[in-house]
Amino acid sequence: MAEDLDYRTAFEQAPIGLALSRARQMVDVNHEALAMFRARPDQLVGRSFEVLYPTLEEFERTGARITASLDASGRYADERVMKRMDGELFWCHVTGRALNPADPHAAGIWTFEDLSARRVLKVDFTPREREIAALLVDGLTSKGIGKRLAISPRTVDVYRARLMRKLGASTTPELVNKLLSG
Repeated sequence: MAEDLDYRTAFEQAPIGLALSRARQMVDVNHEALAMFRARPDQLVGRSFEVLYPTLEEFERTGARITASLDASGRYADERVMKRMDGELFWCHVTGRALNPADPHAAGIWTFEDLSARRVLKVDFTPREREIAALLVDGLTSKGIGKRLAISPRTVDVYRARLMRKLGASTTPELVNKLLSG
């Protein structure tokens, strides 16, 4: 049976969205990724990952964050808001590996897991609020978020307060709970 299984079949039948990239362009995507992003192959293959982001600003900031945050083996993971081809925004867990950590965007392997069943976007967040919300859910402090996003911890506190107002939360743990529950 093992001889009947090839790498292309494994890629196509993987139970998670997969994409291969070069210079932040999608070289190949599997069926699960196409279904998740509600796309045809021609809408993703050969295109920039930018088409999967709510804004160009978020695409650029995420690229800079990936470069700054790769571990020694070239791995990166986060949760972020992404965009389906029909325009719907949704929470997505993204994991990736740069094939050359010294040049993170040269070539990579990326996985995408749709979190919309667990995390629903009910409130209109700004791009920066989405970034901060994702990092709060990851358990980072204001200092940690500030360092990751190259902003001051005080600025993070201002965004946290905005998020708390929008979601009607009175404490950070309550905010995180509301972010997780949608």
